[in-house]
Amino acid sequence: MTATAVLTARALLLDMDGTLVNSDASVERVWRRWAERHGLDGDEVMKVVHGRQGYASMALLLPDRPMEQNHADNARMLAEETADTDGVVAIPGAPEFLASLRGLPHALVTSADVPLSTARMAAAGLELPGVRVTAESVGASKPDPEGFLKGAAELGIAPADCVVFEDSGAGIAAGRAAGMTVVGIGARAAAHEPDVVVEDLTTVRVEAGADGTIRLHIG
Repeated sequence: MTATAVLTARALLLDMDGTLVNSDASVERVWRRWAERHGLDGDEVMKVVHGRQGYASMALLLPDRPMEQNHADNARMLAEETADTDGVVAIPGAPEFLASLRGLPHALVTSADVPLSTARMAAAGLELPGVRVTAESVGASKPDPEGFLKGAAELGIAPADCVVFEDSGAGIAAGRAAGMTVVGIGARAAAHEPDVVVEDLTTVRVEAGADGTIRLHIG
C-alpha cells in the first residue's frame, strides 16, 4: 500500500481517529449498540460513521428523524465514547511523527469534541497539538471542508500550502474540498483515492526546511 513520494507543505492538518489513534474497537462497540437500538444493520452503519460527527451520520442513517433528535442522541453517544477507551491505542509511528512536528505548524482537525479527543489522545499516550479544531469549533461536519479551512486559518497558512492526514472517505473528501493535498492512512483510506496512501505513520519522515517549508518523505 505504501507509496514513495516527497511532499512539500507549510502546515500539516491531522485527523485523529484512524489517523493518529486506533479507536475502532470503541467506535464499533458504541455504534453497533446504537444500530441495534434503532433496528439498523450494524455492518451498514459502520460503513457510514467513520470521519463524520455523530449527528451527521445519524442524519444519513435515519433521514426522516428531526435533526434536533440527532443532536441530542449525538451528545449521549459522545459521552459513551468518551467513557469507553478500552483498546484505544496509537497508530504505529504516531508518537514519533508527532514528536517530529514540535515547533512546526500543525493542527488537530477532528470530528470528536474536546472531552472525547482529550480522552482518546491520552489513552493512546499521545500529546495533543497546541492548535485543535474540534466538533465545538465548526458548524458543519466532514465532508464539509470547514474544519480544515479553520485549521489553516488558525495557523495562518494558505489552504493550498497544507497537507491533510486522513483515514476516512468523509475526511478525504473534506481535505480535497479545502484544496489541500491529502495523505491517506490505512486500508480504509485507500478506497477513497487520496493523493498518497500509506499503511501507517512509520513510513512518513518529516524534514524542516530552512525556508519554513515542511518536506514529507513518504515510503
